[in-house]
Amino acid sequence: MNIPIRLISVNTARAQRTSVADGRSILTAHGKQPTAARVEVGPLGLSGDEQADPTVHGGRGKAVYAYPQEHYAFWKTVRAQARAQPWDEEPTPGLMGENLTIAGLMETHAWIGDRLRFANCTLAISKPRMPCGKFDAALGFKHASKMMVQSGFSGFYLSVLQEGTLQAGDVAELLPGPRELTVAEAFRSKAGRQHRR
Repeated sequence: MNIPIRLISVNTARAQRTSVADGRSILTAHGKQPTAARVEVGPLGLSGDEQADPTVHGGRGKAVYAYPQEHYAFWKTVRAQARAQPWDEEPTPGLMGENLTIAGLMETHAWIGDRLRFANCTLAISKPRMPCGKFDAALGFKHASKMMVQSGFSGFYLSVLQEGTLQAGDVAELLPGPRELTVAEAFRSKAGRQHRR
Protein backbone atom coordinates (compact mmCIF):
# COMPACT_ATOMS: atom_id res chain seq x y z
CA MET A 1 0.00 0.00 0.00
CA ASN A 2 1.62 3.24 -1.14
CA ILE A 3 0.02 6.05 0.85
CA PRO A 4 1.69 9.42 0.20
CA ILE A 5 2.26 11.43 3.36
CA ARG A 6 2.84 15.14 2.85
CA LEU A 7 5.15 17.07 5.15
CA ILE A 8 3.29 20.32 5.78
CA SER A 9 5.81 21.85 8.16
CA VAL A 10 9.09 21.12 9.98
CA ASN A 11 9.07 22.68 13.45
CA THR A 12 11.81 23.16 16.04
CA ALA A 13 12.38 24.98 19.33
CA ARG A 14 14.98 25.45 22.02
CA ALA A 15 13.97 24.88 25.64
CA GLN A 16 13.09 28.10 27.44
CA ARG A 17 11.36 29.31 30.58
CA THR A 18 7.75 30.34 30.11
CA SER A 19 5.20 31.78 32.53
CA VAL A 20 1.87 29.96 32.66
CA ALA A 21 -1.62 31.08 33.73
CA ASP A 22 -1.26 30.08 37.40
CA GLY A 23 1.90 32.19 37.73
CA ARG A 24 4.40 29.32 37.61
CA SER A 25 7.46 29.35 35.40
CA ILE A 26 8.12 26.15 33.46
CA LEU A 27 10.96 25.02 31.23
CA THR A 28 9.52 23.87 27.91
CA ALA A 29 10.40 23.40 24.25
CA HIS A 30 6.74 22.99 23.32
CA GLY A 31 6.56 26.24 21.30
CA LYS A 32 7.86 24.72 18.07
CA GLN A 33 8.15 27.17 15.15
CA PRO A 34 8.01 26.27 11.46
CA THR A 35 11.13 26.65 9.38
CA ALA A 36 11.30 26.91 5.60
CA ALA A 37 14.89 25.63 5.52
CA ARG A 38 15.97 22.03 5.01
CA VAL A 39 16.68 20.55 8.47
CA GLU A 40 19.25 17.90 9.35
CA VAL A 41 17.86 14.75 10.98
CA GLY A 42 20.20 12.83 13.28
CA PRO A 43 19.67 9.74 15.44
CA LEU A 44 18.23 11.83 18.29
CA GLY A 45 16.08 14.20 16.23
CA LEU A 46 16.15 17.45 14.32
CA SER A 47 19.01 19.91 14.29
CA GLY A 48 18.09 23.01 16.28
CA ASP A 49 15.45 21.23 18.37
CA GLU A 50 15.52 20.44 22.08
CA GLN A 51 13.43 18.67 24.70
CA ALA A 52 13.08 20.33 28.10
CA ASP A 53 12.62 17.03 29.95
CA PRO A 54 14.48 14.12 28.32
CA THR A 55 12.98 11.70 30.86
CA VAL A 56 9.62 12.14 29.09
CA HIS A 57 10.50 13.27 25.55
CA GLY A 58 13.34 12.51 23.17
CA GLY A 59 15.79 9.65 22.91
CA ARG A 60 16.17 7.19 20.04
CA GLY A 61 12.61 5.84 20.29
CA LYS A 62 11.08 9.32 20.49
CA ALA A 63 13.52 11.26 18.32
CA VAL A 64 10.87 13.00 16.18
CA TYR A 65 7.21 13.78 16.95
CA ALA A 66 4.69 13.87 14.09
CA TYR A 67 1.16 15.25 14.28
CA PRO A 68 -1.64 15.02 11.68
CA GLN A 69 -2.80 18.37 10.32
CA GLU A 70 -6.27 16.83 10.00
CA HIS A 71 -6.77 17.23 13.79
CA TYR A 72 -6.09 20.96 13.81
CA ALA A 73 -9.78 21.86 13.18
CA PHE A 74 -10.68 20.00 16.39
CA TRP A 75 -8.08 21.88 18.43
CA LYS A 76 -9.11 25.20 16.90
CA THR A 77 -12.68 24.60 18.10
CA VAL A 78 -11.90 23.36 21.62
CA ARG A 79 -9.29 26.09 22.21
CA ALA A 80 -11.76 28.76 21.07
CA GLN A 81 -14.46 27.29 23.34
CA ALA A 82 -11.98 27.42 26.24
CA ARG A 83 -11.10 31.03 25.30
CA ALA A 84 -7.47 30.03 24.71
CA GLN A 85 -7.59 31.57 21.20
CA PRO A 86 -10.03 33.70 19.16
CA TRP A 87 -12.56 31.84 16.98
CA ASP A 88 -11.11 33.31 13.79
CA GLU A 89 -7.49 32.42 14.60
CA GLU A 90 -5.99 29.49 12.71
CA PRO A 91 -3.59 27.24 14.65
CA THR A 92 -0.04 27.39 13.36
CA PRO A 93 2.07 24.27 12.73
CA GLY A 94 3.97 23.26 15.86
CA LEU A 95 0.99 24.04 18.15
CA MET A 96 0.97 20.49 19.49
CA GLY A 97 4.71 20.53 20.10
CA GLU A 98 5.27 18.42 17.00
CA ASN A 99 8.40 18.43 14.88
CA LEU A 100 6.55 17.32 11.76
CA THR A 101 3.09 18.53 10.83
CA ILE A 102 1.91 15.92 8.34
CA ALA A 103 -1.11 15.24 6.15
CA GLY A 104 -2.37 11.89 4.93
CA LEU A 105 -1.71 9.62 7.93
CA MET A 106 -3.68 9.48 11.16
CA GLU A 107 -3.35 7.28 14.24
CA THR A 108 -5.96 4.74 13.12
CA HIS A 109 -3.96 3.95 9.96
CA ALA A 110 -0.46 4.32 11.43
CA TRP A 111 0.97 1.05 12.72
CA ILE A 112 3.84 0.66 15.17
CA GLY A 113 6.82 -0.36 13.02
CA ASP A 114 5.59 1.25 9.79
CA ARG A 115 8.25 3.34 8.05
CA LEU A 116 7.99 6.76 6.44
CA ARG A 117 10.49 6.84 3.58
CA PHE A 118 11.29 10.37 2.47
CA ALA A 119 13.73 11.11 -0.35
CA ASN A 120 16.54 11.97 2.09
CA CYS A 121 15.52 10.29 5.35
CA THR A 122 13.64 7.25 6.71
CA LEU A 123 11.70 7.27 9.99
CA ALA A 124 9.87 4.45 11.82
CA ILE A 125 6.69 4.85 13.86
CA SER A 126 7.59 3.85 17.41
CA LYS A 127 4.79 4.84 19.83
CA PRO A 128 1.93 7.26 20.48
CA ARG A 129 2.58 10.50 22.30
CA MET A 130 1.01 10.74 25.76
CA PRO A 131 0.18 14.24 27.06
CA CYS A 132 2.73 15.34 29.66
CA GLY A 133 2.18 17.55 32.70
CA LYS A 134 2.92 20.70 30.70
CA PHE A 135 0.43 20.00 27.92
CA ASP A 136 -2.49 21.94 29.44
CA ALA A 137 -0.27 25.00 29.91
CA ALA A 138 1.12 24.71 26.39
CA LEU A 139 -2.37 24.53 24.83
CA GLY A 140 -3.65 27.31 27.08
CA PHE A 141 -6.56 25.61 28.81
CA LYS A 142 -7.13 23.31 31.76
CA HIS A 143 -8.50 20.16 30.12
CA ALA A 144 -6.28 19.88 27.03
CA SER A 145 -4.74 16.59 28.23
CA LYS A 146 -8.18 15.15 28.89
CA MET A 147 -9.31 16.22 25.40
CA MET A 148 -6.31 14.47 23.83
CA VAL A 149 -7.12 11.26 25.70
CA GLN A 150 -10.83 11.40 24.85
CA SER A 151 -10.27 12.20 21.16
CA GLY A 152 -7.33 9.85 20.66
CA PHE A 153 -5.65 12.60 18.61
CA SER A 154 -2.20 11.87 20.02
CA GLY A 155 0.14 11.98 17.06
CA PHE A 156 3.11 9.63 17.20
CA TYR A 157 6.81 9.40 17.83
CA LEU A 158 9.29 8.27 15.22
CA SER A 159 12.75 6.78 15.46
CA VAL A 160 15.37 7.61 12.84
CA LEU A 161 16.33 4.65 10.65
CA GLN A 162 18.22 6.63 8.02
CA GLU A 163 19.67 10.03 8.89
CA GLY A 164 19.30 12.81 6.36
CA THR A 165 17.28 15.98 5.90
CA LEU A 166 13.63 17.07 5.87
CA GLN A 167 11.87 20.14 4.51
CA ALA A 168 8.27 21.31 4.26
CA GLY A 169 6.82 20.00 1.01
CA ASP A 170 8.64 16.65 1.15
CA VAL A 171 6.53 13.54 0.53
CA ALA A 172 6.98 10.17 2.24
CA GLU A 173 5.99 6.70 1.14
CA LEU A 174 4.45 4.56 3.88
CA LEU A 175 6.19 1.16 4.09
CA PRO A 176 4.31 -1.44 6.17
CA GLY A 177 5.89 -2.95 9.25
CA PRO A 178 4.57 -6.04 11.08
CA ARG A 179 1.08 -4.47 11.34
CA GLU A 180 0.26 -5.86 14.79
CA LEU A 181 -0.79 -2.70 16.64
CA THR A 182 -1.97 0.70 15.43
CA VAL A 183 -0.95 3.92 17.13
CA ALA A 184 -4.62 4.45 18.06
CA GLU A 185 -4.79 1.03 19.75
CA ALA A 186 -1.50 1.58 21.59
CA PHE A 187 -2.69 5.01 22.77
CA ARG A 188 -6.04 3.70 24.07
CA SER A 189 -4.29 0.88 25.91
CA LYS A 190 -1.73 3.13 27.58
CA ALA A 191 -4.26 5.88 28.38
CA GLY A 192 -6.55 3.28 29.94
CA ARG A 193 -3.76 1.91 32.14
CA GLN A 194 -2.80 5.41 33.32
CA HIS A 195 -6.45 6.25 34.06
CA ARG A 196 -6.82 3.13 36.26
CA ARG A 197 -3.84 4.07 38.46
